[in-house]
Amino acid sequence: MKNIKRIFWLLLGCISMGIGAVGVVLPILPTFPFLLLALFGFAKSSAKMENWFRSTGLYRKHLEPLMEKKTMTRRAKITVMLSMTLFMGIGFWFMDSVPVGRVILALVWLFHMIYFTKGIRTAAAGEV
Repeated sequence: MKNIKRIFWLLLGCISMGIGAVGVVLPILPTFPFLLLALFGFAKSSAKMENWFRSTGLYRKHLEPLMEKKTMTRRAKITVMLSMTLFMGIGFWFMDSVPVGRVILALVWLFHMIYFTKGIRTAAAGEV
């Protein structure tokens, strides 16, 4: 059973990393959340995979400033918040018959907006 869980987390990490890598090239896909999910999946699968992922350029460029310094560039913040708004907006649109779901989704969106504007320091483009 333990091996099945490790394989699941490893697959989740690989798939998330792939989607995050595609998101670097395609602006419609958010890079940050998928790379964060990849880090989580690799960390749950094995320390070796987590260390490998932390050594990749994707991690160093997109996640390391946030994970180590709690900073993001203004452009990165805007990209994350816009993609989050788009995807949560789609969910909000489809929940027209579930008002409680809409309220919860709106509260989650509001929390994310406050966190990214107030909780994460904005760094200059060359600083990160």
